[in-house]
Amino acid sequence: MKTGSCFCGKLRYEYIGEPAMTVTCHCLTCQKLSGSAFTTNICVPEDKYRVTSGTPKTYDWTHESGMKMEFSFCGDCGANVSKTGDHDAFKGMVIVQAGSLDERQEQELPAPAAELYAKQRVSWLPALAGVGQIQELPEVPT
Repeated sequence: MKTGSCFCGKLRYEYIGEPAMTVTCHCLTCQKLSGSAFTTNICVPEDKYRVTSGTPKTYDWTHESGMKMEFSFCGDCGANVSKTGDHDAFKGMVIVQAGSLDERQEQELPAPAAELYAKQRVSWLPALAGVGQIQELPEVPT
């Protein structure tokens, strides 16, 4: 079982089993969300994930691909811990922000299988070696 939390620790979660996939994303939404150049996302089936303490606040957003997204974050410290999206690649998944996991010094984060929105990667950051480079997600039909 893996556990994680927001920055202040009031919002906690856990998931069981192995992630369905791990990806790094360079889209503009992820850059804004993280305040950084990318996010690392661990996709976990919804039925393997649960909030164990606290009540997340949520924020709905339409991604540049047209995907409807919901971000879950702590109402006290503001740290985002997960998100969901209606794109086929993410249906039925909770997308856990890898940086919110506990005990990362003792266990390695799963390596990304792909980089999403590689075309929006900042110029000073090289591509991950041996990892799929997806330029963008197909648009979500409306």
